[in-house]
Amino acid sequence: MLPLVLEEVCFIAGGRTIIDRVSCEITAGPRTVILGPNGAGKSVLMRLCHGLLEPTSGHARWQGNGGSRGQHGQAMVFQRPLMLRRSARDNVEYGLKLAGVSRRERTLRAHDVLEAVGLESRADQPGRLLSGGEQQKLALARAWALGPEVLFLDEPTANLDPGATRELETIIGQIHASGTKIVMTTHNLGQARRLGDEIIFINGGRLVERTPVERFFPRPTTAEAAAFIRGEVP
Repeated sequence: MLPLVLEEVCFIAGGRTIIDRVSCEITAGPRTVILGPNGAGKSVLMRLCHGLLEPTSGHARWQGNGGSRGQHGQAMVFQRPLMLRRSARDNVEYGLKLAGVSRRERTLRAHDVLEAVGLESRADQPGRLLSGGEQQKLALARAWALGPEVLFLDEPTANLDPGATRELETIIGQIHASGTKIVMTTHNLGQARRLGDEIIFINGGRLVERTPVERFFPRPTTAEAAAFIRGEVP
């Protein structure tokens, strides 16, 4: 599927330009973290990449499969995941069933990913009765089981305590190590340092800077990014 190429992508809602002529290429390999102040358009940009939103103008195309939207090669986990009225195991297996995976393979994959995220002992518990951190683990397991080439994560640890956040970061690292491209948004600069290989910094809907993480924090190339790192931008 990759690269994903954005060409002059704009998104306007309610008469307001939320994403303003963004052009970039998302390639395989490095973990990409999208940073920016509140209201910068991070989540909207993520949804445009995933295909949940259509650009008002411009194009977002998967170049590796003839430009199609790549529904079966990508997945997305939201800040507040939706849990089905099913057990944790069935939450995973139902997604696999929709993807056309055989029953035997669904059972094997569900077991493997629930064990990997530490939920094997909770497999028969209703997904909606799990704690917030466990629900986010389940959401990651559900997406990981599909074997996506690209996984979009929209502020996946925003509402979690530090312990749960560390556990989620470990799982995200495992997913990356398994060969899945990670693209995520976060407002946590420490997390961006830990999980990112490259930073896409946006402000006011514009792509301001794209830099390897080891350069972005000590030596940002724009005044806007430097002010954000110093905490002078909300």
